[in-house]
Amino acid sequence: MLKITEKAKEVLDQHFEEKDKEPIRIYIASACSGTRLALGIDSAKEGDETINLEGYDFVVDQELFEQAKPMVIDLSPMGIEISSSLVFEEAEGGCGSCCGGCG
Repeated sequence: MLKITEKAKEVLDQHFEEKDKEPIRIYIASACSGTRLALGIDSAKEGDETINLEGYDFVVDQELFEQAKPMVIDLSPMGIEISSSLVFEEAEGGCGSCCGGCG
Protein backbone atom coordinates (compact mmCIF):
# COMPACT_ATOMS: atom_id res chain seq x y z
CA MET A 1 0.00 0.00 0.00
CA LEU A 2 1.22 3.48 -0.87
CA LYS A 3 -0.30 6.81 0.14
CA ILE A 4 0.65 10.41 -0.54
CA THR A 5 -0.41 13.36 1.58
CA GLU A 6 -1.94 16.46 0.02
CA LYS A 7 1.09 18.57 0.97
CA ALA A 8 3.52 16.15 -0.70
CA LYS A 9 1.30 16.00 -3.80
CA GLU A 10 1.36 19.81 -3.98
CA VAL A 11 5.20 19.72 -4.06
CA LEU A 12 5.14 17.20 -6.91
CA ASP A 13 2.50 19.24 -8.74
CA GLN A 14 4.74 22.32 -8.48
CA HIS A 15 7.79 20.36 -9.67
CA PHE A 16 5.99 19.01 -12.74
CA GLU A 17 3.97 22.19 -13.40
CA GLU A 18 5.65 22.93 -16.73
CA LYS A 19 7.15 19.49 -17.36
CA ASP A 20 5.86 16.15 -18.54
CA LYS A 21 5.15 13.82 -15.63
CA GLU A 22 7.72 11.04 -15.47
CA PRO A 23 7.74 7.88 -13.35
CA ILE A 24 9.03 8.45 -9.82
CA ARG A 25 11.17 5.73 -8.25
CA ILE A 26 11.08 4.94 -4.54
CA TYR A 27 14.48 3.57 -3.55
CA ILE A 28 16.84 3.12 -0.60
CA ALA A 29 19.38 5.93 -0.39
CA SER A 30 22.43 5.93 1.87
CA ALA A 31 24.32 9.04 2.91
CA CYS A 32 26.41 10.18 5.84
CA SER A 33 23.16 11.17 7.58
CA GLY A 34 21.93 7.56 7.38
CA THR A 35 19.80 5.29 5.24
CA ARG A 36 16.31 6.26 4.16
CA LEU A 37 13.76 5.85 1.41
CA ALA A 38 14.02 8.50 -1.30
CA LEU A 39 12.41 9.57 -4.58
CA GLY A 40 14.01 10.03 -7.98
CA ILE A 41 12.96 10.23 -11.61
CA ASP A 42 13.41 6.83 -13.26
CA SER A 43 11.62 4.46 -15.61
CA ALA A 44 10.13 1.14 -14.59
CA LYS A 45 12.37 -1.90 -14.86
CA GLU A 46 11.75 -5.62 -14.85
CA GLY A 47 10.87 -6.68 -11.31
CA ASP A 48 9.27 -3.34 -10.41
CA GLU A 49 5.84 -2.65 -9.03
CA THR A 50 4.14 0.38 -10.63
CA ILE A 51 1.57 2.22 -8.52
CA ASN A 52 -0.57 4.95 -10.07
CA LEU A 53 -1.47 7.39 -7.34
CA GLU A 54 -2.96 10.88 -7.63
CA GLY A 55 -1.93 11.11 -11.29
CA TYR A 56 1.67 9.97 -10.72
CA ASP A 57 3.33 6.65 -11.52
CA PHE A 58 5.53 5.49 -8.64
CA VAL A 59 7.88 2.60 -9.38
CA VAL A 60 9.54 0.49 -6.74
CA ASP A 61 11.36 -2.84 -6.70
CA GLN A 62 8.72 -5.49 -5.89
CA GLU A 63 10.81 -7.00 -3.10
CA LEU A 64 11.41 -3.59 -1.50
CA PHE A 65 7.71 -2.76 -1.84
CA GLU A 66 6.70 -5.96 -0.04
CA GLN A 67 9.19 -5.29 2.79
CA ALA A 68 8.41 -1.58 3.17
CA LYS A 69 4.63 -1.36 2.82
CA PRO A 70 2.68 0.46 3.97
CA MET A 71 4.53 3.57 2.74
CA VAL A 72 3.40 7.17 3.11
CA ILE A 73 4.93 10.02 1.11
CA ASP A 74 4.67 13.20 3.18
CA LEU A 75 6.15 16.66 3.48
CA SER A 76 8.40 17.43 6.45
CA PRO A 77 10.40 20.57 7.30
CA MET A 78 13.34 18.89 5.50
CA GLY A 79 11.36 18.17 2.31
CA ILE A 80 9.58 15.10 1.02
CA GLU A 81 9.91 12.13 3.35
CA ILE A 82 8.76 8.53 2.99
CA SER A 83 7.71 6.61 6.06
CA SER A 84 7.42 2.84 5.91
CA SER A 85 7.52 -0.35 7.95
CA LEU A 86 11.31 -0.53 7.39
CA VAL A 87 13.57 0.37 10.28
CA PHE A 88 16.92 1.92 9.38
CA GLU A 89 19.78 2.30 11.83
CA GLU A 90 20.76 5.85 12.68
CA ALA A 91 24.12 6.92 11.29
CA GLU A 92 26.84 7.23 13.91
CA GLY A 93 27.71 10.84 14.48
CA GLY A 94 24.67 12.19 12.65
CA CYS A 95 25.13 14.49 9.71
CA GLY A 96 28.63 15.51 10.75
CA SER A 97 30.18 12.09 10.48
CA CYS A 98 31.52 12.39 6.93
CA CYS A 99 30.83 15.81 5.52
CA GLY A 100 32.13 18.22 8.12
CA GLY A 101 28.90 18.93 9.94
CA CYS A 102 25.69 20.76 9.28
CA GLY A 103 26.59 24.26 10.07
